[in-house]
Amino acid sequence: MKFSECVYLLADSKSRRSCFCTILPAALLLCLVFFIGNAFIAPDYKQKLSVWGLTGSLQNFKSNKCENRCRPYGSEALPEGIMSQTSNLELRPLWGFPEKDANSSLGLFAVAVGIKQKDLINKMVRKFLSSQFVVMLFHYDGNVDKWKGFEWNDHVIHVSAINQTKWWFAKRFLHPDIVAEYSHIFLWDEDLGVENFNPKRYLSIIKSEGLDISQPALDRYKSVELHHQITIRVRRSIVHRRTYKPGLNGKGCDASSTAPPCTGWIEMMAPVFSRAAWRCVWYMIQNDLIHAWGLDMQLGYCAQGDRTKNVGVVDAEYIIHYGRPTLGGMDGNETNSSVKNQTSKSKTASSTKQASSHRHHHPLDHRYDVRRQSYRELDIFKKRWNKAVEEDKCWVDIYQ
Repeated sequence: MKFSECVYLLADSKSRRSCFCTILPAALLLCLVFFIGNAFIAPDYKQKLSVWGLTGSLQNFKSNKCENRCRPYGSEALPEGIMSQTSNLELRPLWGFPEKDANSSLGLFAVAVGIKQKDLINKMVRKFLSSQFVVMLFHYDGNVDKWKGFEWNDHVIHVSAINQTKWWFAKRFLHPDIVAEYSHIFLWDEDLGVENFNPKRYLSIIKSEGLDISQPALDRYKSVELHHQITIRVRRSIVHRRTYKPGLNGKGCDASSTAPPCTGWIEMMAPVFSRAAWRCVWYMIQNDLIHAWGLDMQLGYCAQGDRTKNVGVVDAEYIIHYGRPTLGGMDGNETNSSVKNQTSKSKTASSTKQASSHRHHHPLDHRYDVRRQSYRELDIFKKRWNKAVEEDKCWVDIYQ
């Protein structure tokens, strides 16, 4: 039926109903097309989806996806791609961009230093720098400028804080995210000799042996102080992981021993940690306990596996422990000069003689006080460990 015919029929009352029934389906179809099209071209996508009842579903999907993302605390206001979660200790120029070094740093060597031990430190620094290590000096005596005479002075990181231990420095300046680029962390004392030590060969050995926590062995003949049998070098050996020592009531060390100090143990004098092990150890270092006593007995929990296999002492690359008085102590020359001054002043009066005599036997040496504090911290650390074990119902002791 043509449109003109439809109009003509509308004039006829009898034909009006027939024409209306013909137009109505077409009109409804046009309205439906308009309705659907408007939903898809509306500027607000939420309005479009609300037509189909999908707004809530999309919001729930987006919310669940975002909630499952692990974001560092404090970064929630930033888009994820702009976050830089790690850093390093590389020195940067004030202008320009240095070329990427194909020989990137193998590890980090950090040591607490005093100017009195500059002869030993000079040998250490030269050896580690030549082996492509980043070197960081923790100055506990505040004498930073006195190191400027060494040619390597501007190539190392200097951090200074009076009378602080290497563990105090490490907790504050060696966060795992800061040192994440380095495969291994060397955290040493200053009174060590490295004539028979090669950093590159040492790294090669511990990687091939699978040692996540280690230390170089101590020369039994040249070392002044040897505190633990397991740290003494074994000749014709590359690595040893346990020691053998007779003892009563099961307190000795033999092939069946599975716990420190017989196995899975190193001394805190010259520890070396893998990147993964250091991340664990850093969390275990207590912020207010600066001597780290007691930490050695629990290092096995950070060994990334079996402590009887992943903790060891390297015999092929060994060091000398000179046992020099360092932090809290004084050397013999200073002691003698102090005594002479006190003796000359003591001639003025008998009371002064008595005071000088007392100082003669205790010449400003605080090593006894340091040792006493270390024992106190050991007791505190043990109690904290036991309390933490008791309160954490989800923690599983892998060595029990």
